[in-house]
Amino acid sequence: MSTPDPCPCGRPLAYAACCGRYHAGAPTPDAEALMRSRYSAYVKQLPDYLLASWHPSTRPAELSLEEPAGQRTRWLGLTVHEHGLTDPDHARVRFTARYKVGGGSAVKMLEHSRFVREDGRWFYLDALP
Repeated sequence: MSTPDPCPCGRPLAYAACCGRYHAGAPTPDAEALMRSRYSAYVKQLPDYLLASWHPSTRPAELSLEEPAGQRTRWLGLTVHEHGLTDPDHARVRFTARYKVGGGSAVKMLEHSRFVREDGRWFYLDALP
């Protein structure tokens, strides 16, 4: 049985019960949930959420997800390889996001992201080189 309006993050839940609640303002319980919700925000074209969940020390002043005609990004899936705390307020998540731009070939983006918790709220910090 398929889930109505499945969450883009890959969990077997409806969007509203998964990343949709974080996009609506609920805090994420951990860095993995934040990373998944940020992936879903790219899929759903939610730049305000992406900026709000980005740590102020590394956040860009603005973020545009607008794409030129014929260059639309189609997100194909997310795989979380590992995640965990490095201390109580810092975490890392290693994942692969797959996507296509326009009619081009599929691309795999492997990233090791760092996250920080401040005042009980998780933020994306940056990606390790």
